[in-house]
Amino acid sequence: MAEAKTKPTNQSVDKFLKTIPDATKREDSMKVAAIMTEITGEKPKMWGTSIVGFGSRHLKYASGREGDWPLIAFSPRKQNLTLYIMGELSEDNELFKKLGKHSIGGSCLYIKRLADIDTPTLKKLIRQSVKARANR
Repeated sequence: MAEAKTKPTNQSVDKFLKTIPDATKREDSMKVAAIMTEITGEKPKMWGTSIVGFGSRHLKYASGREGDWPLIAFSPRKQNLTLYIMGELSEDNELFKKLGKHSIGGSCLYIKRLADIDTPTLKKLIRQSVKARANR
């Protein structure tokens, strides 16, 4: 069975965030890290080279594959700020209608910049995701 490529590392989250070239994305990433820290009560940890994760959970897939993954996470990708919160959230969740400009793909929520969305609604979505994953 193949081993998961994305694992927790000892890389500094603060150092990683400070190296984001785009000032807006860097500031937005720091705000998302603060929001996720507040909601989870967990300190951020680097997973691989570009994912900032909070908490950890062990997953078992129907295929028999197993691995660890953050409870919630985000990554400041070139085109979007990618939030890994969607696993237990449905696209028809009413909060998405209130969120603002975003897109969804797989288990990811994509946001260009925090100024495009309603932050209290984002916090509610993150709380719902954490609660659903913690109860699983």
